[in-house]
Amino acid sequence: MSTSKAQAARGLTAIEIPADAGGLSRRGVAVCHQVTTLDRSKLTRFVGSLSREVLIRVDEGLKAALDLDS
Repeated sequence: MSTSKAQAARGLTAIEIPADAGGLSRRGVAVCHQVTTLDRSKLTRFVGSLSREVLIRVDEGLKAALDLDS
């Protein structure tokens, strides 16, 4: 996730997440071309969850970043 306007302009692999989605206080961008892993111990609190529609767009961004057809 990022709030960078530069990242938001990256095209198909940068998916806008609205300010009210998943407990965010401001608009963000799912940066699908910079996927990383996190240790679960680093995740200290539940913030929220994304709607099905937003998750579908993120899935499409990941497929584009990873060059997957389906």
